[in-house]
Order: sequence, then C-alpha cells, then structure tokens
Amino acid sequence: MSHLTTAGDSLPATGAAGLGFGVPGYAHPLLARVEWAELTRPGTPLHWAVLNVADGPGTMPDPHCLEAAGRLRNAGVRVLGHLDLAYGARSFGEIVSDAHDFHDWYRVDGFYLDRCPAEASYLPDVRRAAATLGTVAHRGHLVLGHGTHPHPGYAGIADQLVTFRGPWSDYRRSRAAGWTADHPPERFAHLVHGVPRGDLDEAMGIARRQGAGTIFFTDRGDHDERTGQQSPFAALPGYWDEIVSQIGPGVSE
Repeated sequence: MSHLTTAGDSLPATGAAGLGFGVPGYAHPLLARVEWAELTRPGTPLHWAVLNVADGPGTMPDPHCLEAAGRLRNAGVRVLGHLDLAYGARSFGEIVSDAHDFHDWYRVDGFYLDRCPAEASYLPDVRRAAATLGTVAHRGHLVLGHGTHPHPGYAGIADQLVTFRGPWSDYRRSRAAGWTADHPPERFAHLVHGVPRGDLDEAMGIARRQGAGTIFFTDRGDHDERTGQQSPFAALPGYWDEIVSQIGPGVSE
C-alpha cells in the first residue's frame, strides 16, 4: 500500500479510542482569530488543520495566513493545503501548480484534496496526482476529501479518506462500507455539521463503530446566521471546550 507519510509520522494516540480532530478549514485568520488561536492550545487532540487562503493558495503569499500557518507548525500541528479537485474537473496542471504555491509560500505538511472523486474510473488520475503531490511536499500527509465511501482502491493512494461529510441527520443513519473494516481507524475521517450538544455522545459512538479515527463535529449549520459563514466548518463549534475535554488530551506530532 502506498502512503505519503514517512516512517515515524503516523498519527498519535489521542485519548478515547484514538479519536482526534481534523479541521477542514476555518475562515481567514483575520475573520477567525479565536479559531486559529485555539488550534495551538496545548493538549488539543489535533491530527491536522486545513489552510484554505482563497479557494486554494491565492495569487500571492498572504501574510496573515503565513503567520497563522507558522504558529501551527511551531506548535507541532500538521498544516494541509486545500486543493479542490472539483470531482475530477480540474486539470492535473492546475492542481500541481496550486500545490507548489502552497508549499513554497506556506511550507505545508501535505494536502487536503477537497471534492475528490469517488468512482473507480478516476483512480488513475487521483493516483497520478497523489504521487506528484508526494514529491512536492516531500512525502507529506495526504487526505482525500471524498465525503462519502469511495471505491476501495482509493485506500491505497492516501494516508486518510474522508468517508463522511454532511449533516447530522444523515450521519446518524449512515453505515460504513464493509471494506473499511480491513483498515485501522486512523485511515478514515468524518466531518459532521449540525450536531446538537446533547447528541455528541451518540455522534462519537457512531464514529467509533464505523472505524473513524479523525473527526470534526460542529453544531453550526450550512449557513450560520450567528457568524455569517457559508461553511459550517468555518467557525468554532459552540461546544468546543466540551468536545476537546471529552476526547481527551492530545500528543504533539
């Protein structure tokens, strides 16, 4: 199996059942100062955080993003550059160009491939992109953001697969694909929005039963009138302190 993480860079144990956070992308540091600062809190069980400057790296280095990424890396947090695959619609050249900018400007530790296709027909294209990105980021961490269970062949391409991304109403009825049982929890991530505070225990139970080692649960919805954010993952969950305490202390990477 071909992974992009070098020996010794495996995910750390992070408290209860090894659960830890994967942050799919907070708002710009100027708009989300508290969010970015919280990611450097000692003991936060954090596996990775995604840096998305402007639907990618932007057109030039952003000093505020550079500072935020630097603080995370100095705190031992793995920073991933956001690359949009547009479900296979973006060209190989565009993806690699964005990857180079992320690495040259922000020294990212790997990449999050958002809207990654899940069909078997795209396996050769994603495999080619992953191999090249491994060269760009010197075998950095790679997460495929399918948001659903992909063809099992994708498990041989990246370090982690996002096999669920969506609302709590769908998550509580979801089922893991049978082939995921052949892989350890650190290979899978679940990103769930609209989770009420009172349902956190149930949500964590689902993640454990389905074999996910990385999670991000939030009470934010698709459009949060409190913050004005379009993405439910752009701001801190209202119960951030509670969920951090519930999962347990993390171990720096």
